[in-house]
Amino acid sequence: MNSFEFDFSGLGIGEESIMKYLGPEEASLNYEFRDLIKELLGKASAVCSPAAEYRIFPAGEWNDEAKTVSPGGVVFRLKDIVYKQLSLAESLAVFLCTAGPEVEKLGRKAMEDGDPMTSYIYDIIGSAIAEATSRMLHAEVRKAAGNSGLKVTNRYSPGYCGWDVSDQHSLFRLMPDNTCGISLNDSALMNPEKSVSGIIGIGREVSFDPYPCRFCRMKQCLYRNTM
Repeated sequence: MNSFEFDFSGLGIGEESIMKYLGPEEASLNYEFRDLIKELLGKASAVCSPAAEYRIFPAGEWNDEAKTVSPGGVVFRLKDIVYKQLSLAESLAVFLCTAGPEVEKLGRKAMEDGDPMTSYIYDIIGSAIAEATSRMLHAEVRKAAGNSGLKVTNRYSPGYCGWDVSDQHSLFRLMPDNTCGISLNDSALMNPEKSVSGIIGIGREVSFDPYPCRFCRMKQCLYRNTM
């Protein structure tokens, strides 16, 4: 198990980072609320607790017909897109990342206080922190693989590119210690909500695609073009 705690200042999140997550319909609000975004970023940065962890498993058996792989004896039903991108991996890094629960609490408090705009911006900030944390984790896996002369793939999460979200349960079985403190409910939703889980392929023949969104059919994904 490799675990990390990241400082907000190292995540590279500023007002522009939050604005890019806002859709075109909010574009006219971006600069009007810039001061508010800056203020809320300051409050979020003071309380958030970005953390991540990963474990590396031999890939196990690849089943080209069923599009499954079985690291640690646990079967993942990857479907076509993810299977194709990972199938040359010799091992798999299974990971968990979270922004922590604190920013979510700020958002809920704002909604209770009748301030939906502030709550919405906190929601965006929490997502940005979780995604930035997963990028930092990816860099750590890439560095560890590179030390052994290996390469890494993009990271892939249950619920994306056709991979059924129910495989979250399989993923969490491989992370019993779970130092990030993330829990999973019966519907495979994580708590804290601003968390990311998934796998990264490692091997001599794998490759990283800088434009992974061209493979995915989820046109409205919040993280589109950020993976």
